[in-house]
Amino acid sequence: MNNNSNRLKGKDLITVGIYTALYTVCVFITGMFNAIPIFYPIYMFVGPLLMGIPMALYYLKIEKFGMLTISGIIMAFFWYIAGYTWISVACIVPASLLADIFLKVIGYKKFGAIITSYIFFSMGILAGPANLWFAGAGYWDGIRESMGEQYASQLAMYMPVWFLPIAVVLIAVGAVCGALVGRKMLNKHFKKAGIV
Repeated sequence: MNNNSNRLKGKDLITVGIYTALYTVCVFITGMFNAIPIFYPIYMFVGPLLMGIPMALYYLKIEKFGMLTISGIIMAFFWYIAGYTWISVACIVPASLLADIFLKVIGYKKFGAIITSYIFFSMGILAGPANLWFAGAGYWDGIRESMGEQYASQLAMYMPVWFLPIAVVLIAVGAVCGALVGRKMLNKHFKKAGIV
């Protein structure tokens, strides 16, 4: 009986689909600011901050293991077909799985678990810049062809490979702030769900 209650059902998968679509659309809309190279490093903080509210709504619905992982797989697929290479998959799927694991281990009704989980989930944002750092010269050639030499040069200046650990810190801080903003905006719903 307990095993059956922990299995994902149709309504869980519908929830996954709705909130994954919402999150993905928000990421693509806010990510358009990256068309200006200087905003790319700033987005490492601003992205998870802005996503805090839609993700807070999603976390209110999550009570079973696997939902975040499926979200990550879906998003990784879209990033891959959008041209972000297998490196995006290697960033998003493990981040989503770790988010799922920490949420389950710490507890679905604990806000500390949501913060920890959201930090790991937000690390999927590295899917974009990781290609800049690790996909090689061919990836940069594509950027030059589509965005121009000046854009590529500025992007290389603002997103050097040594920025990776700074990006991780910025994402983590942005995720914590985003989770706190999300809880504040949806405080009544968190209390009703018994999340403390």
